[in-house]
Amino acid sequence: MRDFDGLSAMVTGGASGIGAATASLLAERGAHVAVADLSFPTDADHLSVPCDVTVRASVEAAVAVTVEAFGGLDIVVNNAGIGAVGDVSADDDEQWRRLLDVNVIGMARVAAAALPHLRRSRHASVVLTSSVVATLGVPGRAAYAASKGAVQSLTLAMAADHISEGIRVNCVAPGTTDTPWVGRLVADAADPGAAADALRARQPIGRLVRAEEVAHAIAYLASPLSGSTTATVLTVDGGMSSLRLPT
Repeated sequence: MRDFDGLSAMVTGGASGIGAATASLLAERGAHVAVADLSFPTDADHLSVPCDVTVRASVEAAVAVTVEAFGGLDIVVNNAGIGAVGDVSADDDEQWRRLLDVNVIGMARVAAAALPHLRRSRHASVVLTSSVVATLGVPGRAAYAASKGAVQSLTLAMAADHISEGIRVNCVAPGTTDTPWVGRLVADAADPGAAADALRARQPIGRLVRAEEVAHAIAYLASPLSGSTTATVLTVDGGMSSLRLPT
């Protein structure tokens, strides 16, 4: 497929995990891709743009570099985020602020900086990365779930605000995905083997979601072929949120 031919995309948090898989897929399907992140692999395949989503000046500079390089901006994949583990008492105020600053306000900063350019695009699309824990009560994810619930609400609000400008806004809600963060989570567990088994078992497909599978969902939402899809939360969770199989 070459449905992104001639279009320009910026993927935040695009140096690893879901973001890296998405950047590669969009490029494969014809897009010019800028990866906005804090650091990059030495063999980066795309335009690497330093960006700290908690600093507005950094975000605005990243968008400006992308637009200068490609002549415009059509697609924003708002994917940068951090994780947190524990109940509501696990994180102090500063940790809560940090999580919300990256996972929620960071996405708002990126979208706000991109808006003037998206308004000039005939195929403007914003895709945010939420999580299935936004709508499921998963133990030990209080702060993270709160941030991802806010991402889903932000998605719907932005979709309503900008539909008249021709800007589509959607989000993906992945289940537990095979990413570096999940790998570290498992490695830090008292029994890594048992922790990995538990994560696989809670998804009916019996394995972790693959980053490439989430990337394909993001590409569907971002594609000009999906011109009637907006204000949609696309779940990619191996049936975790909707299936209750006999044990």
